Amino acid sequence: MSEFRETLYAGYAQALSVDEPIYQGNTGQQEVQVFRNRRFGRVLTLDGVVQTTEADEFVYHEMLAHVPILAHGAVRRVLVIGVGDGGILREIVRHAGIEDIVAVEIDPQVVELCRELLPNHSAGALDDPRLRLVYADGLEYLAQSRERFDLILCDSTDPGGPAASLFTDAFYRNCQQRLGASGILATQNGVPFLQPEELGGTARRLADSFADWGFFHAAVPTYIGGSMAFGWASNSEKVRRTDLETLRQRFTKSGLVTRYYTPEVHQAAFALPRYMLDLIEAGLQRDA
Repeated sequence: MSEFRETLYAGYAQALSVDEPIYQGNTGQQEVQVFRNRRFGRVLTLDGVVQTTEADEFVYHEMLAHVPILAHGAVRRVLVIGVGDGGILREIVRHAGIEDIVAVEIDPQVVELCRELLPNHSAGALDDPRLRLVYADGLEYLAQSRERFDLILCDSTDPGGPAASLFTDAFYRNCQQRLGASGILATQNGVPFLQPEELGGTARRLADSFADWGFFHAAVPTYIGGSMAFGWASNSEKVRRTDLETLRQRFTKSGLVTRYYTPEVHQAAFALPRYMLDLIEAGLQRDA
């Protein structure tokens, strides 16, 4: 039995036993590995970094999708930047009121590999008739598009390699221009305890482009180092403050059955620990 050792951070690593090797190869853009681990099930890694596992993916995908959709309350058109394993699409298509989904992915081979090797992630969402799948660079797509969306979800890898452009001033500015009056942008924003510059840098860029911005968070076991942060931004200050009773009503009406998300968790997720608030403040001060 071999071992996969992730060394994303200097001086700190996690190891997973490779109980069954399934796939290893290069797409031309990224190194891909899929294997089975006895505790987490099938595991996808890109460039040596754990991206998702069958056991704990529900935390990430439920929070990134349902928090903005239920906060908004009337999402009809969604743009997804970064399709990857398809888990975020699985959660989006569960909302019957959504009429149109545009999903942009830079690496088609990852999508097809995950469709075949991690089928429970997308669970048929890639064949949903509301979905339009586009293979392109996310930043370039936004720069050229003239469409408007109620929600933009950025389900990216970390800021490096193919995802580097999705953490830039230009990307956030383009997102702001493509959102409707109450539109929301929600993004993957790393683990702040071990990626502090990412949180502060994103705060600075969101503040430059949006009327309202912030972060929410959730604990995903294989994203080591503490809670994962999700970026939040909108042209409206109202949607982030959707009250608990409204969230409960929308959640009940949706018919969703979830394993992590609840309306109460939704509201609590925006309460950040002091160290995250300090990182955000330090990031903003660099521009002062």
